[in-house]
Amino acid sequence: MALVVLVGLPGSGKTTTGRALAAALGSGFVDTDDVFIEREHVSVQEYLRAHGEAPFRERELLALTQALESPAVVSTGGGVVTTADARRLVRQELTVWLDCDDDVLVARVLDGDRPLLGDDPRERLVALRAQRDAFYLEVSRYRVDSSRPLDVIVGQLLAIVESAKAAP
Repeated sequence: MALVVLVGLPGSGKTTTGRALAAALGSGFVDTDDVFIEREHVSVQEYLRAHGEAPFRERELLALTQALESPAVVSTGGGVVTTADARRLVRQELTVWLDCDDDVLVARVLDGDRPLLGDDPRERLVALRAQRDAFYLEVSRYRVDSSRPLDVIVGQLLAIVESAKAAP
């Protein structure tokens, strides 16, 4: 069982925040994208370009299942919540939705290789938000504003984890 699972749109800071939170907790960190690469021997971007999104989501579910076996901070891919099986899995965990406004997301993703965002990242992120926000809400116990400084976000997440540990 994971210590905490981070979900959110591309650019919401799941990996950066997850690494910092794991360091603060003295725990491990697992990124489902890294697990995917280890399992498939190809990057997420290459797999998406070669096979498309539907086959990717099937393989991503296997990576998620493996990642959730670790007592660690787990960062997921932004679209992991689009499949019912993945939602069922992360709903069973202490899941936190990292969210920020579209301008912050766009600024963060412009330099990356993100095939699913296409030629107009702003338009695509707005569309992804419309498709996914209800899923993030469904699976998350908490929603954290990830546009704030990293130390503030990590502080809030530490309080959430500690609160969860204290709960019966």
